[in-house]
Amino acid sequence: MYQYTAFDKQFVQQRARQFRDQLGRWQAGLLSEEDFRPLRLQNGWYVQRYAPMLRVAVPYGEIASRQLRMLARIARDYDEPQADVYQAAMQGQGKLGTLFLPKNCAHFTTRTNVQFNWIALADSAEVMDLLASVDMHGIQTSGNCIRNTTTDALAGVAVDEVVDPRPYAEILRQWSTLHPEFAFLPRKFKIAVSGASDDRAATGWHDIGLHLVRNGAGEIGFKVLVGGGMGRTPLIATVIRGFLPWQQIMNYIEAIVRVYNARGRRDNKYKARIKILVKAEGQQYIDDVEEEFRQIVEIDGGPHTISQAEFDRVAACFVAPVLATQPDADPAVLQARLSALAAEHPAFGRWLRRNVHAHRNPQLRAVTLSFKRPGQAPGDASSAQLLALADLVDQYSAGEARVTHEQNILLPWVPASRLFALWQQARSLGLASANVQLLTDMIACPGGDFCALANARSLPIAEAITQRYQDLDELEDIGPIDLHISGCINSCGHHHSGHIGILGVDKDGQEWYQVTLGGSDGSDASGPASAGRVIGPSFSAAEVPDVIEAVLHTYRALREHGEGFQSTVRRAGLEPFKQAAKSARHQDALAMA
Repeated sequence: MYQYTAFDKQFVQQRARQFRDQLGRWQAGLLSEEDFRPLRLQNGWYVQRYAPMLRVAVPYGEIASRQLRMLARIARDYDEPQADVYQAAMQGQGKLGTLFLPKNCAHFTTRTNVQFNWIALADSAEVMDLLASVDMHGIQTSGNCIRNTTTDALAGVAVDEVVDPRPYAEILRQWSTLHPEFAFLPRKFKIAVSGASDDRAATGWHDIGLHLVRNGAGEIGFKVLVGGGMGRTPLIATVIRGFLPWQQIMNYIEAIVRVYNARGRRDNKYKARIKILVKAEGQQYIDDVEEEFRQIVEIDGGPHTISQAEFDRVAACFVAPVLATQPDADPAVLQARLSALAAEHPAFGRWLRRNVHAHRNPQLRAVTLSFKRPGQAPGDASSAQLLALADLVDQYSAGEARVTHEQNILLPWVPASRLFALWQQARSLGLASANVQLLTDMIACPGGDFCALANARSLPIAEAITQRYQDLDELEDIGPIDLHISGCINSCGHHHSGHIGILGVDKDGQEWYQVTLGGSDGSDASGPASAGRVIGPSFSAAEVPDVIEAVLHTYRALREHGEGFQSTVRRAGLEPFKQAAKSARHQDALAMA
């Protein structure tokens, strides 16, 4: 993973000191709330429903064991609300039926960041210092700026990788951090980079999506997509360049964001994202970007052109891990050993099929540890679990892990010969559920239990569905399904891209939920990126698990041999699923609808 230089370390520590000064002046009344708000937001500090929320940046998902241990310390010592704050939260959410609000834990997000929900602002400077001590921060995890750049969790190890996207993502991170022209954009801005043939980075759903490709001459470049996004108006990004030489990518993004910064709407935050500008202007926007790019290169001299020396400097910071020396085994022999263990231990065999991924090095594997289990919110990890995870990362993955888009943790450097030992240890910690890409491997935002913007709770819905589908044989029979849950139209749970999407809505002060079918993130398994379509009126919280069950029952009845959920929905259409969902409506809810 990327190794911070002396400059990187100094930069993060200096930013922490600046925040401590800003916090102190605000506490002393020398800085107004209005002036302090953008400062705390640009360091990742929100004020949520009951307490502050801190979002910690994890660039392109890479995280070290020492950083996990620090997150564990912060969760243990600081993610602990005062008794009166927690009591008020429990009373407020208890009226809606919430029985438990998690604390002393970290939450893995869909943008591969980490969030805490209970840290007091009075402790925020101390926490920022602790983060800086392990090369972490919250810079630009909020605000109308370029946010955390994401990639594929398998970046650098995937067998289908065309080019490793991580050095490019790091160059973009360094360029965009504290960029003076793009600190106050019309709205937040998100970039994703994919270097594999399978787009596992959901690039079509981003403000800018970048695909590393090779042209006919074998040269490396980018296919550039612009204008994707979720929210009130879900749109798929438009390809505006089929091939751009990699050296020019920052000049080109500069042009894209300059045009957006100049002409993006600032009078209506719901229409301020770049997707609205691209949709409204179409070819004119593309032409203007090309002209801006031409001027940057020809008149300004291409100031952000990436030289080979600069690329090599950054790439050299991605140090391959030193693995424990083991004699190389014949891949066929390794596979035979694993097959024998799988036959002797069926649960291990299921885990191998579902959670273990091929690696560019035939001696290694990448392994997903599932953070989707009953009794804990999707993506949540307690302080004790974070410490145990750090130990696993040290023992089995050379000290490196990845936070995934799906809110799990991936270990990218696991020797195939040690998979059984890893499985045994992960199983004892409750992190070896073989449900990756199945229904219970769902994405969910924190929802109305924490977020002041949410219209409805997400976590109780996720828990109810998880509890209902604990039979792994049943889940395997249903097959791969992306279930995504958002507590509001802001779509932090990415409900638009779910094969099954659930959106919390407010109806006369009551929680209701829309259900969508057929969405896709753009991966090979899901098909081209697309937004799901709503099936009927909204449902009450009590109805949602029954609606999901009815939809799945209909799918199993309609599917042809070997046909997956997405293919069945596309072939059969929405009508049979609408009727099934309607039949699951409760009588009391029907009277209220």
